[in-house]
Amino acid sequence: MNKAFVREPEDDGRAYCPRCKTLGRPVDYGPLDTHIRPESRAKMQDAAWFCAFPRCEVAYFNLFGGVVLMDELKAPVYPYDPNAPICACFGLTYDDVEADVRDGTPTRIRELLAKSKSSEAQCHKLAADGICCMGAVQELYMRLRSQSTRT
Repeated sequence: MNKAFVREPEDDGRAYCPRCKTLGRPVDYGPLDTHIRPESRAKMQDAAWFCAFPRCEVAYFNLFGGVVLMDELKAPVYPYDPNAPICACFGLTYDDVEADVRDGTPTRIRELLAKSKSSEAQCHKLAADGICCMGAVQELYMRLRSQSTRT
């Protein structure tokens, strides 16, 4: 078929990682300034997408071919490094969530939930993906809890 008659896909504002093809999460200058090393920061300008696929080497990318790899970040970030804090604002870690599962009560997670609603929460700037960590924390808690009931 002649390409002149093939309809181009419409731009819907979504972008996919150039390496793993995972749907990116849009971020602005806050996470970019916080996480990218100064020598690599200019690659992303004021907006980019975060690739949240843990086995991909790309951290941020843009539609102009710019890519920032994991080793260009100032420090490890979750989910790429499970030892990095899940919560960039208040420092909640995988071990904290695991302890809540072990204790049988999500005490630390409830404390985090209360803090996440305060003015101290700076997720839009401190989180690598620019969003609140509560969804990731709750997902991890449920996954660990279900694993602990199977054993």
